[in-house]
Amino acid sequence: MDIKRLPKTEFAAAVAQIAGERNIDPQEIIDAIEEGLISAYKRDQKEHGVIIDEEIVFEVDLAPQTGSFAIFQIDGQKRLEVTPPGFGRIAAVTAKQVIDQKIREAERDTILIEYQHKIGTLVNGVILHADSYKMSVGIGKTEALCPKDEQIKNENLMLGSKKQFLIKSIVADNEGHKEIILSRRDPEFIHQLFAREVPEVGNGTVVIEKIARNSGERTKIAVSSKQPGVDPVGSCIGQKGSRIQAVLTELPKEEKVDVIAFSKNKSQFIINALSPAEKATVITLKDNFAVVEVPEDQLALAIGAGGENVRLAGILTDLEIKVQATK
Repeated sequence: MDIKRLPKTEFAAAVAQIAGERNIDPQEIIDAIEEGLISAYKRDQKEHGVIIDEEIVFEVDLAPQTGSFAIFQIDGQKRLEVTPPGFGRIAAVTAKQVIDQKIREAERDTILIEYQHKIGTLVNGVILHADSYKMSVGIGKTEALCPKDEQIKNENLMLGSKKQFLIKSIVADNEGHKEIILSRRDPEFIHQLFAREVPEVGNGTVVIEKIARNSGERTKIAVSSKQPGVDPVGSCIGQKGSRIQAVLTELPKEEKVDVIAFSKNKSQFIINALSPAEKATVITLKDNFAVVEVPEDQLALAIGAGGENVRLAGILTDLEIKVQATK
């Protein structure tokens, strides 16, 4: 049998080095090399006018320590050695291209596993590219996507700018290629910002009960405390507003954030949720509907521009809220 040999610099030494430096399973590299050799063989045969039926199965015998290999055609129970003369040089060039691709894929898979465990947390990102549908964001050693529907409304981020993102999910396209999906619009983004900036939220002393958000415009966040004597709203605001200001720096300057005290008393919760309006009174509360009266001078605040304040208060309290001036 005419056993061919890949140059050691292209194979044995490279496998050991790459596997060690890049934390890739050596078997994945060997599998990639075998696939590359079969690909190179088919290309070589095509260039020589030989058409190979796609149904034909090929195998490679490859010695991991030396780089020696032979290509076999499988015909039933028979294995026919088909390695062409002088094939080593062509194989080395073509296999290297496939190996490089497989190494990148293996590294990408390793990175995806790492980020799979980070879903729901924040990550620092650099804006690399943007179009009408998505942003490409550099995170660590890889890139992620922030689709248009996960971006903050009317927020225009400059290329090269650094921002925080929520690692929302990892999804596969129709070809099985996986992408890390980021978000700045998801309400959980707000939750994680508070968890980072407010120790009481991070350690669970203060609980974020619910978030209602219209990204880029207004967010309402309802908070409670598990520990007597701890003011959940004050904890989130911080001394002289220091903590909430740290949150606001990650949001467009147009977006307002209302921190609301959660209450199990539904009427009180409705009143709190209509902040910044004051002196509200719940006059009707049944099923999923409430009617609230406020003084005339508080009506615009209670409703909000375009009805935004009362709409978000309704989301926060799971009610349809109608606001009217005090009669």
